[in-house]
Amino acid sequence: MVRGGSSVIMPAFFGVVGVFFMPQSLACVYVHLVFSTKQRQAWLDDSVRAELHAYIIGMLREKQSPVVQVNSVADHIHILFSLGRTLAISQAVQEIKGASSRWMKQRFPHQADFAWQNGYGTFGVSLTEASAVIHYIANQSEHHRVVSFQEEYR
Repeated sequence: MVRGGSSVIMPAFFGVVGVFFMPQSLACVYVHLVFSTKQRQAWLDDSVRAELHAYIIGMLREKQSPVVQVNSVADHIHILFSLGRTLAISQAVQEIKGASSRWMKQRFPHQADFAWQNGYGTFGVSLTEASAVIHYIANQSEHHRVVSFQEEYR
């Protein structure tokens, strides 16, 4: 590929040769992010869950990374979001976990010891699989009645 001003000149590839104009950058990367509370403690009860989800949604919106679906159970959270074109996955995770942990301690003083576990899982999601992942995240309570989080990620 050869860059020429605001256009990209594509070499012969699959029999196609041409000049494609790209006046702006475009990214369409869906990320399924999963992480748990420290030592898988049951911090995420109904009294905090909705506000935590709203906080994370707002935070990612500010990073031009809109949330498609978010849900949590007592010891972990799932977030499906469209990764902003200038944001690295590791940076997004660090900011989500750090800011939300500080927010939890400030917003809910009785949870002063709250923390997220160090690790996380990220999975790329294709457009064709997005609806299945949305359904999976939305139905976490029912899902974990059958399979525990520990069993699922062994």
